[in-house]
Amino acid sequence: MIAREGVALVAIAFVIGLIVAGLILLIPGVPRWFEFIFVPLFLPGLGLMVAYFFRDPERTGPPDSDTLILAPADGKIVEIIQEEEPWFIGGVAWRISIFLSVLDVHVNRVPVSGIVRYVAYRPGKFRVAWHPKASTSNEQSQIGIEHLSGRRILFKQIAGSLARRIICRLSEGDKTKAGERFGLIRFGSRMDIIFPVDMPVEAKVGDRVRAGVTIIGIVQPIQSESAEME
Repeated sequence: MIAREGVALVAIAFVIGLIVAGLILLIPGVPRWFEFIFVPLFLPGLGLMVAYFFRDPERTGPPDSDTLILAPADGKIVEIIQEEEPWFIGGVAWRISIFLSVLDVHVNRVPVSGIVRYVAYRPGKFRVAWHPKASTSNEQSQIGIEHLSGRRILFKQIAGSLARRIICRLSEGDKTKAGERFGLIRFGSRMDIIFPVDMPVEAKVGDRVRAGVTIIGIVQPIQSESAEME
């Protein structure tokens, strides 16, 4: 299955590959070994490479996903830290950063069930996505969801050095289901997910994760003051 955002680009890549392959065959004096290598490379190859990047496999999430925080993207966890998040969480929070290489699936999935309360686009730089400062300085879309329990979770689609197009189909007021598709970042990129520090992290730096499948946290209900005193 191909992500709908990539269908046109896949078609264009196949047409370009066909044109280039045709030109190679029409140019007089081209060695046969050159044709043997490069015609198959360009004829289907260019389109297949673009199709591979925009692949969108079906995923089955874990049971009870409404109580879980799932990975919003495929890739490798490069950083897990605590930091102040004043815009949506309103306090100290965990930040888990996932780096997506060009070989990873780039379709993004919602990490938690709930209601979208915050959506913001922030222009910025295009540092390499694994750089620590990419989380704050790079172009990004920020999405905040209020979980069914009332807890708040923030996640960011962050452009990398090759990415120049972030696609987010969520709007404020939308209801979400953990694991459903919501957008895409073209080429190498990064996803950050941020949630309160009193909720447990179920991942570690170096883990490979899959969007909508891998559990990276568990939603804990808000503790009332009376419950905390008992």
